Amino acid sequence: MISIHLKRILNDFLTDCRRLLVLTVGNELRSDDGLGPYLASLIQEAMVKRGHLLINAGTVPENFTGKIRSENPSHILIVDAVEMREDPGTVRFIERDSISDYSISTHAMPLSFLLRYLEDQGDYRIALMGVQPENLEFGTELSPVVEGAVHDLAGVIIAALDGVEGRE
Repeated sequence: MISIHLKRILNDFLTDCRRLLVLTVGNELRSDDGLGPYLASLIQEAMVKRGHLLINAGTVPENFTGKIRSENPSHILIVDAVEMREDPGTVRFIERDSISDYSISTHAMPLSFLLRYLEDQGDYRIALMGVQPENLEFGTELSPVVEGAVHDLAGVIIAALDGVEGRE
């Protein structure tokens, strides 16, 4: 269950948002690490309908820097499995300055490097929405608690988008 506090933080992050890009990251063959691509499948239609951007970057988000620059979003929300030493399924909003404090180790390049590169390329407001995984072993199924958290997160993101419409 996602807290009201987390919803407020996301809404605050989206203040003055003219165009949001949600960048999902994860490996669909590593159980709960596949939560990013799964989230992308849940929010894709809502993102497109509202004129926002969605990139399902898999395990190589660095390959999408050119696309990000060309789309010129005002805000970038990265969603990934993050080891936070919390209960599985815990969702946490992580400000850009704190991202390097968390373990996000299943990808080729640390997200902190990607963020530094993006910040050098444009004026983006960037944050990470981390979900505590339960299982990162090889497999294609999300654990039930993480799958539930991803469904809750999808609802929160879609609701937040409704508040962004018309802010340009």
